[in-house]
Amino acid sequence: MSKRVDASQPLDDVIISRAIIQEFTKDFVDSLEGDVAIVGAGPAGMIAGYYLARAGKKVVIYERKLAVGGGMWGGGMMYNRCIFQEASKPILDEIGVRMKKWGKGYYVTDSLETVSVLCSSAVKAGSRIFNCISAEDVMIRGERVMGVVLNWSAVSVARLHVDPLSARAEYVVDATGHDAEVAKIIVRKIGKKLFTETGELMGEKSMWAEVGEKTIVENTKEIYPGLYVAGMASNAVFGGPRMGPIFGGMLLSGKKVAELILGRGRGGEGVRRGRAMG
Repeated sequence: MSKRVDASQPLDDVIISRAIIQEFTKDFVDSLEGDVAIVGAGPAGMIAGYYLARAGKKVVIYERKLAVGGGMWGGGMMYNRCIFQEASKPILDEIGVRMKKWGKGYYVTDSLETVSVLCSSAVKAGSRIFNCISAEDVMIRGERVMGVVLNWSAVSVARLHVDPLSARAEYVVDATGHDAEVAKIIVRKIGKKLFTETGELMGEKSMWAEVGEKTIVENTKEIYPGLYVAGMASNAVFGGPRMGPIFGGMLLSGKKVAELILGRGRGGEGVRRGRAMG
């Protein structure tokens, strides 16, 4: 027998508003200092957040759009299915994404389920995700990135002159996809100092899944002291090709950047190592 809905409890619009404002503000203020700030809540950013938070790191993910997931929602050309290769299957199994085997070495997932599970896994592991917020600058102290400078995405869309706020983090991850927005900030603000052959972004090449899926993981590394790159931004920084609607490399890149950061000590130990490796 179904229970009747109790409609006797009055709903107060101001109480609803107060709950939203107070709870958001509490979490936002607490997130102004953390271990890792990830810019971009695409598949690489959320998987990085999942592994980092699961390991006990205080992780904050900033996404400039309303929805997380990057381009994964639309699969390929709005056919909302995603392709993954064998190497990424253990990650999908771990977080509980259902897959259908397709031929030899390929797996198909529902893109909406995939994004939803990625987001849920990152949040349940302890990551905080703030959407509609952009990183418009970085905090640099002593030639090292020490945090991000934030503003509402709507501020830039409306071209409003509104000063931003700052959030400190031990490490920052650029997971902003094709645009590699944080890497561009470094070049624009302080010159050609990235750990690339030219010191600047080398630019994304034309689509080639076989090569792009390998280089996206290879190019996941530190690109300036305290700043790492993951996901499609990795190939944009180091000149790898895009890979289209196959997403395994994104997950592997997110896991790799988490492992790289977890292997580092606090206080920026070994920050010069990336220059030698880059």
